[in-house]
Amino acid sequence: MMNEELLEAWLRLSTVLCNERIVSEMPYNEALICNILYRHQLGKNDRKLTATDLCRQTKMLKSQMNRTLQNMEEKNIITRQRSDSDKRQVFVSLNPESEAFRNQHSKSLKLIDIFSQKAGAGKSREAIKLFTLIADLAEEIMEDKIEN
Repeated sequence: MMNEELLEAWLRLSTVLCNERIVSEMPYNEALICNILYRHQLGKNDRKLTATDLCRQTKMLKSQMNRTLQNMEEKNIITRQRSDSDKRQVFVSLNPESEAFRNQHSKSLKLIDIFSQKAGAGKSREAIKLFTLIADLAEEIMEDKIEN
């Protein structure tokens, strides 16, 4: 019966997160892309991200990604820049002047702080390890499923 309990816990968590989203002022896919771009910029990576890179990380279809990026560019959340060496390549980055992501990210961090305070530092560290393990296993299982 553990599989039933695990499924129930998974569905309950995903229902809470989807219906009471941390990112309420921004569509989920836009918030996800912003977070990837933000983490990439924090990492001080010299390599710039493309829509293909974002598709790979989000598992979004190319057409869906292009629509989402177009909407984000219209809202001035991101900038896109063509490569000088390969005109087919377009680099995507967060617009440093956009407040939309910064505001949303700040709200998200406040909610996470509340979670951490209620759970305590030890449980929060356990949650990080467990969420990371679950994400790693899910990626591995889904890749195996696609390959077979």
